Amino acid sequence: MTKKSPDTPKSASKDGGRIAENKRAVFNYHIEERFEAGMVLEGWEVKAVRAGKVQLTDGYVVVREGELFIIGCQINPLGTASTHVRPDAVRTRKLLMHKDQIRRLIGKTEQKGYTLVPLNLHWKSGRIKCEVALAKGKAEHDKRDSIKEREGKREVERAMKSRHR
Repeated sequence: MTKKSPDTPKSASKDGGRIAENKRAVFNYHIEERFEAGMVLEGWEVKAVRAGKVQLTDGYVVVREGELFIIGCQINPLGTASTHVRPDAVRTRKLLMHKDQIRRLIGKTEQKGYTLVPLNLHWKSGRIKCEVALAKGKAEHDKRDSIKEREGKREVERAMKSRHR
């Protein structure tokens, strides 16, 4: 009999506790490096994240005064939110990383064309983490190449599936 870790949340799924994913970021950017950051959240936000009421599609990361903040990450409040709390679904949330990592990211983002984008939210040791990527914007022709590649893979899978029948 295997023991379940006491710090694993009940809502953690089999795919590593993935909560939300920003698929548009992979389509719109070339991902250079990935970093993991903690998030400063309020209690109602954690409850809403456990219920899956989060969206990263329009989110991006900015550096202000040597600190990282995620903007545009939408966490919709639950209907049972407390009456004394005024939930703001798209408030700016602070990301937590080591100071040397932040300095390195600041140096990279000052270079032409680099930006920071959130890739996903996931559980790690009972805490919500945000995977942040150092990325460079794709040109329009690169996006078309990505679409062609994806459609080609889809056609191969269909052909293989119909052949095995």
